[in-house]
Amino acid sequence: MAVFDLAAWTRERPRVMGIINVTPDSFSDGGRFFARDSALGQAERMIADGVDILDLGAESTRPGAMPVSAAEELDRLGGILECLRGVPVPLSLDTSSAEVMREGLRLGVSLINDVRALQRPGVLDVLAAHPAAVCLMHMQGEPGRMQHAPAYENVVHEVENFLLNRARACLALGLPASSIAIDPGFGFGKDFAHNHALFKALPRLAGHGFPVLVGVSRKRMIADLIGQSAPMERDAGSLAAHVMALERGARILRVHAVKPSVDAVRVWAGLV
Repeated sequence: MAVFDLAAWTRERPRVMGIINVTPDSFSDGGRFFARDSALGQAERMIADGVDILDLGAESTRPGAMPVSAAEELDRLGGILECLRGVPVPLSLDTSSAEVMREGLRLGVSLINDVRALQRPGVLDVLAAHPAAVCLMHMQGEPGRMQHAPAYENVVHEVENFLLNRARACLALGLPASSIAIDPGFGFGKDFAHNHALFKALPRLAGHGFPVLVGVSRKRMIADLIGQSAPMERDAGSLAAHVMALERGARILRVHAVKPSVDAVRVWAGLV
């Protein structure tokens, strides 16, 4: 099977990635889609709303989250991936575990979305044996403590260099450049000033030729600007940031609220 060509797919138009957290402790939906039937129902709704790709994750990486084992991730995903085989959109798997990646790829996942940018043991071996598209994200530290006084000398330079180095590691495996996306990791070991600098630097990151994924949906950086504390009340602010990200070169938007995001992308693409 050919490796998913992210570059060609996102060149047609920007894409909307719908988030499905199969976890009991997500910062945004607090376990609403932890049960198998709830997750499958949410997938159906997102597909009906025009989502381009579904991103399923079974380990919360919110600030303060504790890690879970690969066995727990696989147990949480259960038959969800199996049930979603054959849906009319590609599937993305949000994991850092080699074991979970291997099983996801066996079940037809098209994209590995790794917040640790393929740094855990065994991960590169899995992709060498089973080539797949990847999204490489930057994170300073680990979720449990990543928001405890994050510090950089030059956040844009450091994040950019990290992502390019991880992309080179993928190229060394033989993965095509067109199958690699990069994500600056808004809110992952970054305060508002760091996030703001990276947001302004999106054109620079996009200039390297890899599709840029932006994930700011309902995050604290939105609350810092609008003063809303409840994540579910941050969708309008998130949408404004999504449109700005498109203007600055983003090609994939990772979102919770699919329908307004799909509509915004269509209007933006029709008027640009």
